[in-house]
Parts: sequence; C-alpha cells; structure tokens
Amino acid sequence: MKESELSTEPIGQNLIKLISNLCFSVFVFSVLIFTVIAITYQPPDPWLESAPALTKLFTQTENATFKNDDSILKTGEDLLAVAAPTVPPALALNPITETVIDKSEEKISNLSLKSDCEDVGPVNCSDPRVLLTVERFNLKIFKFIVFLEYQTPVSGSKPDECDVAWRFRNKKEKSWRKYRDFRRFKFGIGENCTYTVVHAGGWHSGINARRPRIRPNTTSSGGNPKLAPPIRDEEINDTIPTLGSDMNFRKGKYLYYARGGDYCKGMNHYLWSFLCGLGEAMYLNRTFVMDLSICLSASYNPSNKDEEGKDFRYYFDFEHLKEVASVVEESEFLRGWKKWDRGHKRKMPVKKVTTYKVTPMQLKKDKSTIIWRQFDTPEPENYWYRVCEGQAAKYIQRPWHALWKSKRLMNIVTEISGQMDWDFDAVHVVRGEKAQNKDLWPHLDSDTSPDALLTKLKEIIQPWRNLYIATNEPFYNYFDKLRSQYKVHLLDDYKELWSNTSEWYNETTQLNDGKPVEFDGYMRVAVDTEVLYRAKTRVETFYNLTKDCKDGINTC
Repeated sequence: MKESELSTEPIGQNLIKLISNLCFSVFVFSVLIFTVIAITYQPPDPWLESAPALTKLFTQTENATFKNDDSILKTGEDLLAVAAPTVPPALALNPITETVIDKSEEKISNLSLKSDCEDVGPVNCSDPRVLLTVERFNLKIFKFIVFLEYQTPVSGSKPDECDVAWRFRNKKEKSWRKYRDFRRFKFGIGENCTYTVVHAGGWHSGINARRPRIRPNTTSSGGNPKLAPPIRDEEINDTIPTLGSDMNFRKGKYLYYARGGDYCKGMNHYLWSFLCGLGEAMYLNRTFVMDLSICLSASYNPSNKDEEGKDFRYYFDFEHLKEVASVVEESEFLRGWKKWDRGHKRKMPVKKVTTYKVTPMQLKKDKSTIIWRQFDTPEPENYWYRVCEGQAAKYIQRPWHALWKSKRLMNIVTEISGQMDWDFDAVHVVRGEKAQNKDLWPHLDSDTSPDALLTKLKEIIQPWRNLYIATNEPFYNYFDKLRSQYKVHLLDDYKELWSNTSEWYNETTQLNDGKPVEFDGYMRVAVDTEVLYRAKTRVETFYNLTKDCKDGINTC
C-alpha cells in the first residue's frame, strides 16, 4: 500500500503542476492579446463620424462634416469660452474703462452747469461733463456692448449737438478685437442743471467724429471724378512677414506641407487638415510653412465650379495667427530656401517624408532644417489630417484658438448689428437642397414655408421686433409675409457694405493686386452666422421650426 501510494503521489503532483502551468499560460496569452489590441486599436476619427460631442463643441451648425453644406465651422473667437488661451498682457482688455464709467455716474449728479440753470447757449462739446453724459447714456441703452475707450466729443451740425466716437466690442465675441462707432447726440438741461441726452442718432451718425478720410486723386484717367473710398481699418495688419538674412533662415526649423488632396475640398475639410499641420508644427517646435492661396469649393460658388487663388486673409485673421503661432508664407519660404542653396555650397538639410504613416513622434528629434511632408498618393491617403490620426491624436492638439474669422468680415457683422442698434432677434432658416430632399428631410420644406414660419415665430418673438433672417433661400421676397409682423432684415439689405465703394472692397482689392474680389458664398454664410450669434433671441431651423433631424431622417 505504501509503495502504491508513493508511486501515485508524484503523478498527482505533476498533473496539478501541469494544469497550473496551462492555466497560467492561458492567462498570460490573454493578457498579451488584450495588450496588443489596446496598443494597435485606432478609434474612428470623431470628425468623420460626426461624433455628437465634437460636433457640439466645435460647430453647433448644420451638418458639420466634410459634406457640402451651407454652414460654417466655429473659429477661435467662438471657442474661447470653452477653452480660452491666456491673453497676452499687451493685448488684454483694460477693465478700467468700465469702472471709470460706473464711477462717473455717481459723480455726474454733482456736476451742475450753472447754479441758476439759466440758458447755457451752445453746448461746449469738449466739456468733460458732455462725455460723462454720453457714457452714462450708452451704459443704460447698450447692455450687450463693452465700451473700451472714448474720444473727445466734437461739435455736431447744431449748437446743441455733439458727435462722439468710441471703441467697443460685443460681449458675445470672445476676442479682444476693437470696433468703432460714432454717433450724434442732442443735449438738453436735466435735473440739477446737468446735461441730458435729448436724442441719440443711429449707427455712424456722428460723421464729424469719424476718422479723417484719405483723399486719392480726384479724377481718373478719363477725367471722371472718383469717389473717395473709406480709409482702411488701421487695426488690421496682415502683411506677410519676411525671413530676413540667410543666417536667420538657416537658424530656423520649418515644417513644410506640400499641397495634397485637401485642395478644393469644403472649408470644414480644409480647416480640419490645416489645423492638423499647424498643430504638428507646434508639437515639433517648428515654423509652419503655409500656402495663403485657398481653393474655394464649388459648393460656395454660384457657378458651381471650384475657384482657385482665394487669399486666406479674405476669410481668416492672419494677424492673429501670426501672434499666436510661428508661421511663414510659402513663397517667402521658397525664396529664402532657393537663395540659400544658390549662395552656399552646402545645401539646406531637408528630410522628405512621403507618407502620413511617419508619425510626428518619430520626427520629434529630427535635426533637419526642413521637414518636407509630401502628399503624392491617391485620395484619401493624401489628406493632411491623416497625419493626426491614430496614436498621433494623443500628441497633436489642433490650435483652434489660433484661427479667427477675418476682421474685415467681422467689421461687416458689426456694421449690420450696429444698424439694428444691437437690439434684434434672429431666425436661421435652412432650405436649399435639404428642403428639396424629401427622403431625408420630409417636413423641412413645409415647415419653413412663409405661413409656417409666421405661425411659429409669433409664438417666440414679439411683434415689430427687428428680425434678422440668416438663410440660404435664394429668393429675396420669399419672406415678405413676415414683414406684416416684423421689421425683417436680410443679408442682401446690406449690399453696400461690400459694394465697390466699401471699405471691405478697397482692402480686399488691395490684397488681390488691384483686382476686385467677389463677396462669395462662404463669406455670406460667415457673416450670416455671426450676426445670428449676436441676436437676443435665436431661433434655429432644427429643433425649433421643424421636427426633422438636421442630418437626415432617424439621426436625431
């Protein structure tokens, strides 16, 4: 019995060890498989999948994908409220102005004109009490405006009038850019013999306080008189920076993206790719070489054809981009590169990268002066944004804060809002191709008919309010029925703001080497959308006017 027990004991122990080793091997193998999957798994690109979180954060517009649509992407000044970068001290808004104005309201009651309130005759516009009265009036009337600085009032057209100019920004705009208004005020004598505003003129009514105009030649070559164009906005400085000497060029480190398949795609696609390249340059601590020439997709052009040669500065704020990122214009960069190679025996160190699969992490320690990413493969392999997919997405942060809309376009937005005295409501009416597509949007056409709009808006907006309609509806008179209840405003009511006598026209013509620039479809949508954002009450097509889903049936 003992010999039998001894003979079986090792067999039992070996069997237990074998089972234990087998279970441990299965466990290790499972962990290994899980680790491999975790490392190699690449989640779908949230932009391409239109993930609700990303779409809500960056767009809140209709169909924010790479499909052709009639909406635009939010830019940096719209996103600062979500993730605002630190404002450079030199550019930070001075909060003292508002504090001083508030204190002036307390003091103004003690600033009497004369003890007996006798007729004071013509108003002395340089009297500090005049400006204090205007400041108090503006704070009471324009609650959506931050007043940044005032200029000394000047005489109006009558003895009791003064023209006053100031700089301001709308509280809904998160940038620190300044805009300008000048208005005419009529003064009387109020309580305690103080000045009081009897009447205030409308937007830009104080013409004596506006900036002096630059007078060009008064006659053209044909002898016909020329209209003196408005002067340019002196706060816009989007000149192209130079690289300086050869040695300065050689000391720099550059990331150069050759033109890829993103060219002539929709603007959402372009921005997603452009910010990927700019983000990689920031990650690599290099200067990004950017092509200022944009190809505007056919979806934004009435001719339904792609239009090349559009300047980046027509649409976006190049001055702000230069302030927050290291960029150089492509032709300036190529000029410096060729100049170096011609003047030196030793060529510029260049690393060519022929596939997006070479990650930014692999290029982090590269010492070459120029990293040249080339995108010569067929679509979609040649899209810039492919560089930021996969593991790179953990390292590359798209610098949305660097991208603001053009100050020239925002001046038009401010002009339209100002002409409505910043006191308006707005409705976004999406029609166009979506209204015609009954399969995806079966109710949109009927829900945005004039009768349906009037019925719905009566429930939301008070009668005879200023109502701005942001829309892609091509027929101007389509909304005439709403005029029986509201003061209707459409973008085409303000055509003079981009006509051939406008400031926008003169400045864009100068950027385009003297050739006029068309106010294209993307500019129209950009302005429409920004005016919409500034409304006191905002009504959207989807979720407010129709029960259809914004991306089509069954996508809500």
